[in-house]
Amino acid sequence: MTLGKQGHRPPWPRIAGEAASWEIRQILKLLRQAEVLVISPAAHAAVMAAAATLEPADISTLDRDRDILVRTGLLVLPEPIVIVNRVGSLSDTKAFGWQFITQHQMLPTAQYPGVQVTTFMDRDGPVQPAGWRQVVAQARGSGNPLPPLMPDGMYGMRGDACLAEESTETVAELSDRHRELQKALTHASQWRAEAVPETGEWGGGRVDDPYDDFTGRYMFAFCRLIAQGITAVGPAHASSGVGAAVADDGSVPHDPDVRVIRLAAPSPRASDPAEETKRAYHHRWPVRMHKVRQWYPSRQEHRVIWRGPYIKGPADAPLMMGEKAYLVDS
Repeated sequence: MTLGKQGHRPPWPRIAGEAASWEIRQILKLLRQAEVLVISPAAHAAVMAAAATLEPADISTLDRDRDILVRTGLLVLPEPIVIVNRVGSLSDTKAFGWQFITQHQMLPTAQYPGVQVTTFMDRDGPVQPAGWRQVVAQARGSGNPLPPLMPDGMYGMRGDACLAEESTETVAELSDRHRELQKALTHASQWRAEAVPETGEWGGGRVDDPYDDFTGRYMFAFCRLIAQGITAVGPAHASSGVGAAVADDGSVPHDPDVRVIRLAAPSPRASDPAEETKRAYHHRWPVRMHKVRQWYPSRQEHRVIWRGPYIKGPADAPLMMGEKAYLVDS
């Protein structure tokens, strides 16, 4: 079930070595084809704030064809995110990579459009347990030093908006069920629980991830902010013109030029009251996902859609981790 969710077509491997070899091939394909994106500190803070407003089931409203503008990408963060998992262990995430896949579940007909997400940790990041330092030293001593970004985990996100038509109450109920399941898994894992050390902090603090869904929430928030114009993507530099080599699997490496993602000044929304354009906000704040009745002129009808999360307020104003903002009439 785990490999099928990540995009592995049946029959699935029966031994760990086969599964590891498949995941290595997936990561190499990602790194060959990915468009490299670097997110600015302000835009990263906005994504973190938006991710904090998401419920577990919100992620299953993702429509990959509508919400993900870059089919294969590698997003490099301005600083590692230190994450505390369900048993107290620390890890740090420095980059997220993604590519489109087809998810395969147990039934032969259970196939869904999905997104494979790979997290990368910082080789020299803030989390440096003794065993990891030993591995880094051994690799360097052997003449094969580890790269700055090391693959850390692989996740599968469903991308067919399977919950987009569900009611707010149903989505909330599914989120509650997800939490209950994760609490049971945490309880079953208590035998290997460990105290959270005081080291390994970053500027924004540590992220508690007891429900094992932070990666999905961050990626969902990032994709939504990009698609809704909350961020601005800088143009790529001109290609060098050198022909790209074709890999064994037929894939062609993407232009390696880097795009920079910055927080953009928000534009007035069509649904905003006219008087809001006259207000001067002194803060930015994340707006939670919510349903609205959107008018479609081409169809001459209203449709209920999910909107958000998004960041509201001036791009140069301080970010508030809450849904309260102060304003003055101009």
